[in-house]
Amino acid sequence: MSYAAYVFDAYGTLFDVHAAVRRHAGDVGPQGQLFSDLWRAKQLEYSWTRSLMGAYQDFWQLTEQALDYAFRRFPDVNPALRERLLESYWKLDCYAEVPMVLRNLKAGGAKIAILSNGSPAMLQSAVKNSALETIVDDIFSVDALKTFKTSPETYDLVTTNYRLYPDAVSFQSSNRWDVAGATKFGFRTVWINRNGLPDEYSDLGPSMILPTLNGLE
Repeated sequence: MSYAAYVFDAYGTLFDVHAAVRRHAGDVGPQGQLFSDLWRAKQLEYSWTRSLMGAYQDFWQLTEQALDYAFRRFPDVNPALRERLLESYWKLDCYAEVPMVLRNLKAGGAKIAILSNGSPAMLQSAVKNSALETIVDDIFSVDALKTFKTSPETYDLVTTNYRLYPDAVSFQSSNRWDVAGATKFGFRTVWINRNGLPDEYSDLGPSMILPTLNGLE
């Protein structure tokens, strides 16, 4: 079955969230992966708690706050690295298969879009850094709504703007919680399980599970 639009989560799906720390691995030290994991975990935790509280701050602010917390949890990591790590987050690497997969889907006539918690400036920077500007048709940021995924209205940004029914959209995310939210909304969903994690949210399963974007159709 072909879909009118293929919509992708950004962080962890198209762009490697651990690239910023890895770029400075020698300076961060042996706790680098644990440090990066915590930075990512807190970034997401803050988005969920602020959505529930109705106390929105944009994703860049949460990214900064999460990094500051990670420094406090890992005192051996030099906090003088803060600005260098934040600068690197604006230029995260995309995964190797991303340009070709997106290009092939676009060649088939589908719209190619991003739907992300990221702020507009963050997303535009990431897309530009990976030279995806001519492939990605639209970038939908939840910042327009002042809430985060998995609020149903975030997924409705796509259907409203494209005037599509949810089942005409294929949504891809590496985040299983995001896949659950998009499935509940009515999208066809594909979980990009890059880390071989066990499944969860069994009542809201994806249509397909892939280790990378390769094989997406």
